[in-house]
Amino acid sequence: MNLFKKPKSEEDILIEGCIAGKREMQRLLYEMYSKKMMAVCLRYAPTTFEAEDIMQDAFVKVFSHLQNFKKDCPLEFWIRKIMVNTALKHLRSKQLLTVSHEADEVANLPSDNVNLSDYSMDELLGMIQSLAPRYRMVFNLYAIEGYNHKEIGEMLGISEGTSKSQYSRARAILQSMLTRHEKNYNEHVISS
Repeated sequence: MNLFKKPKSEEDILIEGCIAGKREMQRLLYEMYSKKMMAVCLRYAPTTFEAEDIMQDAFVKVFSHLQNFKKDCPLEFWIRKIMVNTALKHLRSKQLLTVSHEADEVANLPSDNVNLSDYSMDELLGMIQSLAPRYRMVFNLYAIEGYNHKEIGEMLGISEGTSKSQYSRARAILQSMLTRHEKNYNEHVISS
């Protein structure tokens, strides 16, 4: 008998219960991560309906592959990766992820520094969702998920340079939206 055996964590018990097919444990895991994962899916999907579909498909994958989770990273990170990969696969299958291979020139936009804390998450998410799918994917993968341009290129089947170009274009478009939004807000306040 090993007296120094480390007690199982709540996460370990939850994972074991899910692997054993215990519905209550699966429900707990879903409830624990569904809000965060919905936010991930919303960044990739063009509509809330499609984000819900992506999330449901991804959670099916989570539960069917949970026995393969090696615990070499946080569970949330592992689930997030499945969400992102499922979103990319979904968008490819719907042909919503049409990536441009030509080098895009970034417009010379003013580099006004905009304070993002002035915006709600819904406003920022709406701006990101309004980007063309190819820009939205690269922006999300680089700026939010933390992939580098080489990894993004491999994931999307584009060159590293194209990934960099599309990220720059997405940033420029978002900067323009934020600047325009701030200008409209200031004009409204002044005229009130």
